[in-house]
Amino acid sequence: MKKKAAAKHQSKLRDANSAKAGHQSSDKSGAKPQDKAHIKAHLKLHSKTHPKRGGKFQRAKLRQIIFTKAIDRILKGRLTRRHLEQPIAFREIEIAVPNWPRAFDGLRIGHLSDLHWGELMPLNRAIELVERLDSARIDMLACTGDVVDLEWKGCEPLLKAMGEIRASMGRYLVLGNHDHLDDAVEFAAAAAHHKLDVLHESVATRRRAEHDLRVAGIDWNKSPKALRASVEAIAHTRPHLLLTHNPKAFAAASDAGIPLVLAGHTHGGQVALRNKPQKNMALAHRHSSGLYEQGVSRLFVNVGAGAWFPYRRNVPAEIVVLVARRG
Repeated sequence: MKKKAAAKHQSKLRDANSAKAGHQSSDKSGAKPQDKAHIKAHLKLHSKTHPKRGGKFQRAKLRQIIFTKAIDRILKGRLTRRHLEQPIAFREIEIAVPNWPRAFDGLRIGHLSDLHWGELMPLNRAIELVERLDSARIDMLACTGDVVDLEWKGCEPLLKAMGEIRASMGRYLVLGNHDHLDDAVEFAAAAAHHKLDVLHESVATRRRAEHDLRVAGIDWNKSPKALRASVEAIAHTRPHLLLTHNPKAFAAASDAGIPLVLAGHTHGGQVALRNKPQKNMALAHRHSSGLYEQGVSRLFVNVGAGAWFPYRRNVPAEIVVLVARRG
């Protein structure tokens, strides 16, 4: 009965996909998911959206109470206080990408990831980071998820600031696992309302001097198999840039010959060996920090601006401007 009900629900949602098209984004079915109603329908159809404040939310809340609030209380607030005093690094990195389109050589991509707005990332600090990116003369904003830590309501001023970044080549967002904890559908709709192009198995096309740049994005998933299916769903569009929260999508992306992939999620383990950032506590991830190469594809994993636990060692939080070079 549950399967029949779910099928009936999905059928109704597919009927809702006749909503208005947005500017230049298109999903694998040809629909354009920038309309608020369409985003809601699209997320429910194409991602593993969890029930509103379901079991995953409650478990994440419990982890926060045990591993952050309780420990910090024992330490009389010193842990969180020291964490919030740590500077967030601003890095500008040039990346040579073999098949990067010549017309977009030198494109400046503001890569923002894992803000985790909440108790460990106050709203004013998050907005300051966004404003810092805005002052860096970027051409594009690429946010690879986990904008929020738990609840999303209250982060609208942050979404508004992100949507106001001056970026002629677009402002893009893919959802992370934490963005799915509360109500991913409403969160994505709010992001779209604030002029962020929310990509989930969809592709946006930008033009410069008669040449196209195709930017793809896939929704959060933990399973490499599911990530591969998501990449394969957009591979026929031949994207130049793929945004994904989970760097485990890189295997499929490199098989598809996608030139550049941006990811987050790992936080670089938050603890690493000195001067060896890729030797870290993100043990479940082969690609956890910085730049990786596979064939003609390149992956950059941002270690994040925020944290899920108020401690980092040898892995400073970061916001990054990537300068994509053909070569």
